[in-house]
This record gives sequence, C-alpha cells and structure tokens, in this order.
Amino acid sequence: MAVKLRLMRMGKKKQPTYRVVAADSRSPRNGRFIEIVGVYDPRPDPSAVRIDNEKAIGWLRQGAQPTESVRKLLEISGAWEEFSGEPRTRPVLTPKGAPEPAAAPAAEAPAKAEAKPAKAEAKAEAKAEAEAKAAAPEAPAEGAE
Repeated sequence: MAVKLRLMRMGKKKQPTYRVVAADSRSPRNGRFIEIVGVYDPRPDPSAVRIDNEKAIGWLRQGAQPTESVRKLLEISGAWEEFSGEPRTRPVLTPKGAPEPAAAPAAEAPAKAEAKPAKAEAKAEAKAEAEAKAAAPEAPAEGAE
C-alpha cells in the first residue's frame, strides 16, 4: 500500500480548511484516511498551519510521500527539515506589514555604504586627473617656446 501525506478539503462552500492526512494513494481526496497529521487554514491573513511534527516525521520515515503542497507546509512547520536534515530553502513566511528578518542584509549594508563614498572619491580623482592632463599640455608648450 502506497501512503501519501496529502490535503483533505473541509469547511463550507467558498470557506475551505484542510486536514493534512496520511491516506492510501488509491483512495479519493475526501475519502478514507489512515491518520490526521495536522490542519491547514489558508483564510486568515497569516495562514494557520498546525502540524504534529512527530506524526508527520513518523509517516515520512515509514515511506509516506508528501504531495507538493503538503511538503511546503511541512517546511513551514519545520518537520521537513527535521526529517531530511536539509536546511530551510524557503524564507520564513511573515504576516503582511511585519518587518522582514534583517540578519543577512544588515551585514551587507556597511559594505554598500563604504562603496558609495569610494565611488565618489574615485570619480573626484578621475576628474582631478583629467583637469591636470588638460592643464599639463599648456604649461610645457609655453616653456618649450
């Protein structure tokens, strides 16, 4: 029997909520399932993902294959990282209006801030050299005569 971790649609018309279930791959979407692993509610602004990581990891270790959407939910909950040992590939989802984690960009900011004055200094030096070259041919020409 091939077991899949997949979504099972619940809720009213136009108001979906989903259960993350372990089910036989041959059973229909909303048909028989073996165990409920978690719940996914896409309607609130930051989507609600509640997954029992121990159950999910148990099923993954037994060979259950997650669907693409369930794999993304497992990555969000941290179960996929714990199971596979892979670091998180997707950024952490934050609610709208919340500040983004600024760990990596903060390290790059001083380098960029130093780069701008360096460029300005380089332009000023190039301009000074150009003016010196323009003035230099006139001085030797006067001395040569």
